[in-house]
Amino acid sequence: MAGGVHAALLDAGARGGGEVVRLGLGPLRPYLVTHPTHVQQVLQERAETYRRGDDTAMWRSVRRFAGDGILAEGPTWAASRRILAPLFRSSRMGAVGGPMAAAVAAAVADLEPAAADGRPVDIGAALTGIATAGIMPAFFADRLTVADLHRITTAQEVVVTSMAPRMLLPFVPWWVRMPGDRRFDAAVRSIDDILFPVVRAVRRTPGDGDDVVSVLARARRPDGGVLDERQIRDDLVAMIGVTTETAPVVLTWLWPELANRPEVTARLYAEVDRVVGVGPVRVEHVEHLRYLRMVLDELLRLYPAGWLLPRRAVAADVLGGVRVEAGATVLLSPYVTQRMPLFWGPDAAEFDPDRFAPGRAEAEGRHRYAHHPFGIGMHRCLGEHLFHLEAALIVANLLHRFHFTTADPTVPAPRVATSLRPGRPVLLTLAPRRRPEE
Repeated sequence: MAGGVHAALLDAGARGGGEVVRLGLGPLRPYLVTHPTHVQQVLQERAETYRRGDDTAMWRSVRRFAGDGILAEGPTWAASRRILAPLFRSSRMGAVGGPMAAAVAAAVADLEPAAADGRPVDIGAALTGIATAGIMPAFFADRLTVADLHRITTAQEVVVTSMAPRMLLPFVPWWVRMPGDRRFDAAVRSIDDILFPVVRAVRRTPGDGDDVVSVLARARRPDGGVLDERQIRDDLVAMIGVTTETAPVVLTWLWPELANRPEVTARLYAEVDRVVGVGPVRVEHVEHLRYLRMVLDELLRLYPAGWLLPRRAVAADVLGGVRVEAGATVLLSPYVTQRMPLFWGPDAAEFDPDRFAPGRAEAEGRHRYAHHPFGIGMHRCLGEHLFHLEAALIVANLLHRFHFTTADPTVPAPRVATSLRPGRPVLLTLAPRRRPEE
């Protein structure tokens, strides 16, 4: 069923040919927006007209989980973004990159026993563990333990997948219990049981650290008051999601694609060997892993974590010649736009990192927002720089240490969740590498 939802949206986008089209989804009739020009208008130029809102199914679920703050709208969102944005600047990513690289390398090394024994590895679960270890020194210092963060990421997985019934039946009110609600509520409670004691302790002694919890505890609202514990908790939940979910979710799709593209795999191994040598992988290597960056951009094109961006029109508007009435739901989908032959050519469904070779976008006249995996405008994801650093370190370390084979080389169909996840586990068998210089 999940693959059907994504396929249905792709079909609707193809039939619409870039025009704004009205979908018939039972009592809900949203507008599907796919053309990059219209995407730019909704997310950037007319963002005040098209709001996240509490009355779209996905944002209702997200707000029940993450509350107010960086995932909200209006003054609360603006204040949270002002507080948290400095943590994600490219200059800071460079400063924290050394500890992150060391932590990622150590976490990847933990896969060596499985490789030595030939035991299959659920790479999605392994990537979550690696990413969690990598972001600890950069974002959470000693405020949370690794065990706490693993418990939170496990609960997050339950949260984002248990939202599926409400995404499929968005017209059902919240007071009607649905499958998944009990799991959703239990997962949120387990996260709160971990975070609220941490928040209360840090509010008493904020310290001068630049970890997320300390920064939020020292922050001030526009009126000069401190943030209450609920807002700190809400922003902390959002930051854990941003820092621990995006890279593992996106990178899980990489391995089936590489299994079907031996020429891409060979180029990646050759680049890692040339740039890194005998190792270890260091943060300064990342800028020289240019083909890996192209691979990651292509991976984000086909498998954007934020695959669906619903908005609510707060006023009537005309978009692409189509009248959108006030209160209507507008659906934008990087997953759809970034797979449309209209914008990417007849082989749009194929995994081809050379699309992102220097100068190719300009040569093909590609619209700037034909590729928008992190969104655009005022709600553009803060974690973009972090993703490219974190993902490059993870992939380079895995390829530096291991050969891999997949149990099933077919690319899984996606499942319905708030982020784009494979419908089945991706299992890899790893084998230690021996390079010629060793």
